[in-house]
Amino acid sequence: MADFSKIMEKKAAALKYDNEKNGAPMIVAAGMGHMAEKITETAMKSGVPVYEDDSLASLLTQMKLGAEIPEELFQAIVEIYIYFLGFTGDPEKDRAERERRREERKNNLSS
Repeated sequence: MADFSKIMEKKAAALKYDNEKNGAPMIVAAGMGHMAEKITETAMKSGVPVYEDDSLASLLTQMKLGAEIPEELFQAIVEIYIYFLGFTGDPEKDRAERERRREERKNNLSS
């Protein structure tokens, strides 16, 4: 039963940005539980880097598919794109960098 609860807590969203068609990134997939696992699994199998942020995923999964990201979330999305620019493909190194940035962001918010 614990595994089921753990699965149901997962959330995931996939974004796409086409500067010729959209003014902001848009949500192309979002879901919770089993659907979140499938979104993440599909991204990883396709070589798409995955960024983990539970708070942001919670917000994005509440939005409609095809919706553009609202301005209030632009900074968070920019940070993700910056993260991807430094993506190395080494899961341990990337995880450590993600944790470092998360701590840095947390410290900036509390200052």
